[in-house]
Amino acid sequence: MQIKSWMVIGGVTLLVALGANFITPGDRKWFNRLQRPRWLTFEAAIPIIRTTVFICGAWSAYIVWENNPGSTTTWLLMRLYLLLEIVTVAYTPVMFRTRRLRVGTILGGTGFVIAVILAIAVLPISGWATLLLIPYLLWSPIGTYTTKVMERLNPQDA
Repeated sequence: MQIKSWMVIGGVTLLVALGANFITPGDRKWFNRLQRPRWLTFEAAIPIIRTTVFICGAWSAYIVWENNPGSTTTWLLMRLYLLLEIVTVAYTPVMFRTRRLRVGTILGGTGFVIAVILAIAVLPISGWATLLLIPYLLWSPIGTYTTKVMERLNPQDA
């Protein structure tokens, strides 16, 4: 049986996403005590939003891979997809461990820049692959802005 590309891409996505779980109860306690903006009514939906973003990103990577499997360009794009996922996943554990909201803001902004570069790079390859990056491109500025507002509300943890 040959391993399919979607299995590899999905497996790598899942393994990297598990990195978001490297937080301690103390990390959660720190984050839960922080003040949030009054308009932050969608916090319970964030795990669903992030899951959707990861699925769409993996699907986008699959489309790009299948378009030209194994080429140098495709491998470079796969590295960019991986970098985007690592930066995205790092947001929670790195911000929690450092107990600095600014770290989250920086990682969120960095992820957005990587996603824009990736979307531009895959556009000539597949419009669908680019469209599947739109959930990230929409969510990232919202999450980053929310973290920035939390910095102002919690200056001791900025």
